[in-house]
Amino acid sequence: MITRIFTLLIIVAVIGAILYGRRLIKTEKNDAVFGNPERAKGGTHWVIVGSCFLMFSWLYYSWDIAKSLYPDSANELCQVAKVNESLLSLKYLFPIEERQHKSTAIIKRENINIKKYIVEIQNSPDLENQDKEIFISLLNKTQLMIPTLTEEKYLETDIKHVINGLTNRIKQLTVSFPKDSYPPALSEEEENKRIEALKKQKGWGATGMEVPPLPETKTGLKFHKAAEELNSISDEFFEIRNHNTEYLRHSQEIFAEIKEYKNGLDDDQELEKTYIKEIKKLVRRIDYASIFPPNALDEMEESIRDFDVVQKEEQGAIRIKDVLLFPGGTIVNSGPTCAEDGPGRWLPKPSDTFRIFGELLRPSVGFKMIPMIWYEMMDVSKIVGFFLPDWIADILPGKYPVHNSAGKVEPNFKSKVLDIVTGEFKAFKIPVPTGHIWDSFLRVFLGLSLGIIFGIPLGIFMGLNRFAKGFFDPLVELYRPVPPLAWAPLIITVFGIDNVGKVFLLFMVSFSIMIISARAGASGTQLSKIHAAHSLGASRWQILRHVIFPNSLPEILTGIRVAVGMCWGTLVAAEFLAGTTGIGFVENVARKYMQYEVIWITIFVMGMLGLLFDITLRKIINKTIPWHGKG
Repeated sequence: MITRIFTLLIIVAVIGAILYGRRLIKTEKNDAVFGNPERAKGGTHWVIVGSCFLMFSWLYYSWDIAKSLYPDSANELCQVAKVNESLLSLKYLFPIEERQHKSTAIIKRENINIKKYIVEIQNSPDLENQDKEIFISLLNKTQLMIPTLTEEKYLETDIKHVINGLTNRIKQLTVSFPKDSYPPALSEEEENKRIEALKKQKGWGATGMEVPPLPETKTGLKFHKAAEELNSISDEFFEIRNHNTEYLRHSQEIFAEIKEYKNGLDDDQELEKTYIKEIKKLVRRIDYASIFPPNALDEMEESIRDFDVVQKEEQGAIRIKDVLLFPGGTIVNSGPTCAEDGPGRWLPKPSDTFRIFGELLRPSVGFKMIPMIWYEMMDVSKIVGFFLPDWIADILPGKYPVHNSAGKVEPNFKSKVLDIVTGEFKAFKIPVPTGHIWDSFLRVFLGLSLGIIFGIPLGIFMGLNRFAKGFFDPLVELYRPVPPLAWAPLIITVFGIDNVGKVFLLFMVSFSIMIISARAGASGTQLSKIHAAHSLGASRWQILRHVIFPNSLPEILTGIRVAVGMCWGTLVAAEFLAGTTGIGFVENVARKYMQYEVIWITIFVMGMLGLLFDITLRKIINKTIPWHGKG
């Protein structure tokens, strides 16, 4: 129900945004020239259209719209897939979906193999003439054995009766299948068993990608019963072997000669053993194949074609649902199970994804007993103790208290300050974020912040000073081209799998980017602006603050946007390698257990966090450098 409403809201939002955009075009000024940045401003309604298009594509190609509008559609398609699977083995013998009869293809292939072996044996310099004669004789007899399977006069009456019986069963199924009375009513006991089994069956998507295999609707039950009948016919047919008396006489004679020849071979006659083994394989393939006279199965082929037409007509609305609501694939059957085959298999449904995400947010469930993001009440003293260094108490005059003769320790001012800086005092509690998302966010924020704090001053210094550029440039350029993942094993080995190693790795990534950005911005400042500031009597600090730094801001902020993306990519890879919390850790574990919904949740979360960072930077750019692009 929620998915239906959400789909309807998406359609309404798209239509409304397009109509609003059309009306806005009529009221806007159209005198702005091409290339004017003002033409690209605004357009929130197009943001809505783009977002809705993305969401609708996800709903449609994940088959969530099909699941919400027709919850039984997957189950019915499962029953149709059972019929198609049952028909596939029978169609395999006939030129229905193949170009020729299976018997024809087998005979053609084995005749080619016989001729190939004869030529190969005749031209072999390592075989004795006597051996060649024996091999060629066996191959000729094998070729003469094939007509005993394909001539109508050798087909035994019992085999004809079995084929006719199976053909009549298919014809009867073709007649009965379209009727409302099919399948016949079950006995009370069988119906009760079926109802009990359906109660235990979970719904579509309740266990990941699983499609409920037991028929839940009357239409589904019809196809299910037809599939059972076709499976029975198929099993009986493939047990038939056209091993008539004449064929058996030929085959027994050939196998006896092969056995006699093998017994007479010496241990060192490897080539002869290889050829006789290949000939025996060839005879076995013909023996196992279902080869019949050319017209013996015509009536059965026609009955299969007729039933295929009828069952496709009976699908009716099911086929329409399949075409319209299951793009790129359908429901397929394999043995006792049915599965999604298409984008619905690897693209989780939004309804399932958000349901699982809601469970992962709960502290009682989470992922590996840790919620994706939640909060915990933390005493303010712990926060104070984390930020204040302990040496503040050490530099105060006086000594720490010593216990008295009564065995008590009386606190003094110095010890009270130590309690404050170490967080050993009671205060009120405040909510503090926690969980996998928060851990990853904090690592990226700390690594990026450290890179900005140390990278920007050094970059500007290198852009303005010959010594700084010459001294630091080789050091920076030595490690900057190295991929972050190449540093990850070394850094994790040195700093461990805790937060320090990951933050330091992110610092290295953002540090080099910020140096390059700040250096490019500082060295690219227009000389005329610097001369103008000098002529007005500005000091070096004033020139740096009011001229060079503002002109470097566009490059610096662009560098920060690049560094954010690099930090997220590096962090996830680092959490893949070593970590017990974080988005990368969640994705790595989900990958091992093929939890596609969880993998997509991590991708979605990373995208949203990256978008949050980018939107924040856009706001900062608009506030700090409103002149950019207008000079």
